[in-house]
Amino acid sequence: YTRGTVKAFSPFDARADAEALRKAMKGMGTDEETILKILTSRNNAQRQEIASAFKTLFGRDLVDDLKSELTGKFETLMVSLMRPAYIFDAHALKHAIKGAGTNEKVLTEILASRTPAEVRNIKQVYLQEYEANLEDKITGETSGHFQRLLVVLLQANRDPDGRVDEALVEQDAQVLFRAGELKWGTDEEKFITILGTRSVSHLRRVFDKYMTISGFQIEETIDRETSGDLEKLLLAVVKCVRSVPAYFAETLYYSMKGAGTDDDTLIRVMVSRSEIDLLDIRQEFRKNFAKSLHHVIQKDTSGDYRKALLLLCGGDDE
Repeated sequence: YTRGTVKAFSPFDARADAEALRKAMKGMGTDEETILKILTSRNNAQRQEIASAFKTLFGRDLVDDLKSELTGKFETLMVSLMRPAYIFDAHALKHAIKGAGTNEKVLTEILASRTPAEVRNIKQVYLQEYEANLEDKITGETSGHFQRLLVVLLQANRDPDGRVDEALVEQDAQVLFRAGELKWGTDEEKFITILGTRSVSHLRRVFDKYMTISGFQIEETIDRETSGDLEKLLLAVVKCVRSVPAYFAETLYYSMKGAGTDDDTLIRVMVSRSEIDLLDIRQEFRKNFAKSLHHVIQKDTSGDYRKALLLLCGGDDE
């Protein structure tokens, strides 16, 4: 069961696809249209089979060929589509924490939105692929309360959804109220523990109760009482507890709003959610921003890059 826009293609022939891709890149000039049509209409598992057939038939590496034949954002998008799904997040995190400066936005987006099972998988893959401990890498590059909440999320020990205990809901809501609105200075630790470890269904009730007690949405309090990277991470966690598709709809909206496009974010979200919940993200986008995702991508991008993104988007919700 998936709410993705990209599904397994049928009838699928990996060798025929490999041959078509080789032909599209052979000789003078590149046939980008063929490349983008094939890669956006096969799912990730099928793309891996095509890469393997490509190597078998031609003794060439498909990803290397794409890198040498394509350029710019279109190249980045096609290469991202070719990355094995289970490596995708680990790779994004690796690049977010390497070299000068850490990309906190990527750490926030991935660790706030992934399920505990997904986080455990990311840690395992990171260790296998990069022979390094993800938690050590992240703690080495971050600090303060931001670091602590990342570490809590990395433990992937959020309570599983079950029966919600109303007394504990009341207690958590009171603790958050006292730690934020009622306190001179904020007790960030209480926010970190409660938002990082309680079950999703429990937290949804806590947010309702918090509103009743304080008269504020929890987001308003976080906005007022915290700042910087910690604020962004707390807000991302709250939004993902409320609705992961709504969180990604907003992430996509802001990646294209205003001057210039944050293409890295646009590509990362479109690729990583294309087989999971992009249909739900489209629905939330339409509901919350009164425009379709398709329309905004159309307006904000161009060329083969735009064509490929629109195929991944998979439809217009006018």
